[in-house]
Amino acid sequence: MKKLITALITLFFLFPLMAQEYEKDMFSTSQGDLTITCIGHASLMFLWNDMIMYVDPVMREADFTQFPEADMILITHQHGDHLDQNALNALMKDSTIIILTEASYEKIPSLDIPVTKVVQEWEKLEFGELICEAIPAYNIKHVRANGDPYHPKGMGVGYVVTFGDFRVLIGGDTEDIPEYTKIASYNIDVAFLPMNVPYTMTPEMVANAARMIRPKILYPYHYSNTDTDELLELMAEDLYVEIRVRPF
Repeated sequence: MKKLITALITLFFLFPLMAQEYEKDMFSTSQGDLTITCIGHASLMFLWNDMIMYVDPVMREADFTQFPEADMILITHQHGDHLDQNALNALMKDSTIIILTEASYEKIPSLDIPVTKVVQEWEKLEFGELICEAIPAYNIKHVRANGDPYHPKGMGVGYVVTFGDFRVLIGGDTEDIPEYTKIASYNIDVAFLPMNVPYTMTPEMVANAARMIRPKILYPYHYSNTDTDELLELMAEDLYVEIRVRPF
């Protein structure tokens, strides 16, 4: 009962204001409703019962001093449009858990993080009914002038987060990597897949990744100036997936 009251208070006082600025969707899970707020670029917020989770909060997308404090923060990789120490400072409280890669952890040596979990690919962390698994995220085709990938394998991750019986995939900065064939067995409910060249995927790559993962709902995100209509056209006949375009 106490958790329910806390969640209702959070919704009543904080989320009506945020609803004016950010689009959000609500989903039913076996352990209560999940609300996903699309903040911008790669920044996301999840409200599940009385737990608040952020993914890649960055101040250029929002003033996070005006957001509720975080119970958990997931960082996909160390680039500045995904890892922002000022945003972390604004959101942290004494019990905040931050999950990130070694390369990301090395970028914030001066940050006093209450609880840190440094993860590797395929590592799974369990927090009661919430399970967070780090998955690969990297470039194969898109490389810099010197031939180095924009996102080398092993430097960053994506995440599959399970809220009760509801699974959400957050791709991070990646392409349509072969590891997604393994994730097809996960029964993903919602997938966030990045779509901007040259750093992540083309619309064709996102369509291919979605066909491997087969989520029920697909959000293209991190798409900058990429035309989302291209993805809609490419997947017009893939009736198993609903594509939701939000202002990322």
